Amino acid sequence: MNPRKLKKIKKQFHKEHTVVHKSSYIQQLEQYGELFSDFSKIKFLINNALLNDRLLRSGLLPQPLPKMLLPDDTQDIIFKQINSKYPQGDPTGDQLWNKYTAALPKLDELLRNFRDYLEDTYGMWSYTNSSFTNALSKYLNGAPVLEIMAGNGYISKGLRNYNPHQTIYTTDSQEWVTENETGKHPVTSIEKLDAIAAIDKYGNEVHYVIMSWAPDKGDQDWQVLQYLRKNYPDIKFLVVGEQNGATDSKDFWNNAQLSQPEDLQKVNQYLKTFDLIDEQIYLVK
Repeated sequence: MNPRKLKKIKKQFHKEHTVVHKSSYIQQLEQYGELFSDFSKIKFLINNALLNDRLLRSGLLPQPLPKMLLPDDTQDIIFKQINSKYPQGDPTGDQLWNKYTAALPKLDELLRNFRDYLEDTYGMWSYTNSSFTNALSKYLNGAPVLEIMAGNGYISKGLRNYNPHQTIYTTDSQEWVTENETGKHPVTSIEKLDAIAAIDKYGNEVHYVIMSWAPDKGDQDWQVLQYLRKNYPDIKFLVVGEQNGATDSKDFWNNAQLSQPEDLQKVNQYLKTFDLIDEQIYLVK
């Protein structure tokens, strides 16, 4: 599919569905967990969402997620299980079938909207899970790092958890605080600096700059890339985002020289997509 068309579909998807209020979202998932407690594949997905919500509420990074989609054979599984317990025509079996199948569309919507719940509740845009940050820490091998546009600081938090002795400067302009949850739930210490100012301050002290999920509006990401090329050509620039998709500007993707060396691919395997967004980590020049 044409990248522009795919990006349009994804934006339309995010715009059209309703973001469920955070408390009711979790309450509904818990109710569906009880309803579908006898169906392991369904309960597995619900439990993943509930577990990772609890981790985030506790200030911890979440775990990797499976595809948050109901299996294609869900109705067949339900039908077979009901038939194994109730003879055909038994009103109890019919009532259960109607109850389960009526609930499936809403449950499917909740699971598909899990990223929106994370954005709306925790200001988590990139799904920064602990396995990813552990692998990223190994890739960085203790080198000093500057994170720009850090939001609530999930990447820096994960790196500090894995290697408390690593030098990590975590910065964000905090200009999104009035618009959404970005910056309202810091999980580590964050210095209020815009991206260029942060590079000016720490550029001579770090080996890597990390940028995750730069907005697709504006061109600050492209400005950062040009600035690094001109003033700090030896710094390695790591970018987490969806190429020609939900993150970063058109100018950035059109001009960035992207690579994923073998050692970085090992990190990237922990950014497996669980929804429509296919985020990856790139080395950018």
